[in-house]
Amino acid sequence: MVIKSFKGLLIYTAAVLAVSIVYFIYAYNTYPPIAESETFLSEIGEGFGEIGLWALLFIYARTLLKLMMGKGALAKRLLPDYSPPAAASIFERLLCYLNRTHVYVGIATVAVVLLHIVLMGTPLNNLFFQAVLVLLVWQGVFGMFLAWRYSPKELRKFSYLVHAQFVTGISLGLFSWFGHLLIDS
Repeated sequence: MVIKSFKGLLIYTAAVLAVSIVYFIYAYNTYPPIAESETFLSEIGEGFGEIGLWALLFIYARTLLKLMMGKGALAKRLLPDYSPPAAASIFERLLCYLNRTHVYVGIATVAVVLLHIVLMGTPLNNLFFQAVLVLLVWQGVFGMFLAWRYSPKELRKFSYLVHAQFVTGISLGLFSWFGHLLIDS
């Protein structure tokens, strides 16, 4: 089962990578280069971008750890006060810590990445940029419905299905990388 799902992730990643390469080549040859302006705000924006990158890596490290350990039950998300037994392995303790901090790091990540985008002044004609914005808002909104205790049960269930997808992280990573390549070239 795990190998089959891992194979599906690899196929999905290859497909998104191929589409990204095709669009990158098209955009690189079609649109005029974007002049990079070095301003005080853009320098601050670069700092927020680096913080956002580390926060995203922190968030998706949890997902990778859950995949490696075969974890991911809904009960772990709904029991934030759960602490592993004293005999738990270092990975189980790390996963417990990542589960408890996920919501807070997620909120901070959305805010930091949005600050990065605003301060950098990224042009809207870049489809990679638009896709990253949509995916970022998507993750933030559905994550909020998971954390908000007044969410109806059906909305919470749907939110879990669309928020807890590793494919969104793969898309975010690839689109961000190619978008930065397009801007920096």
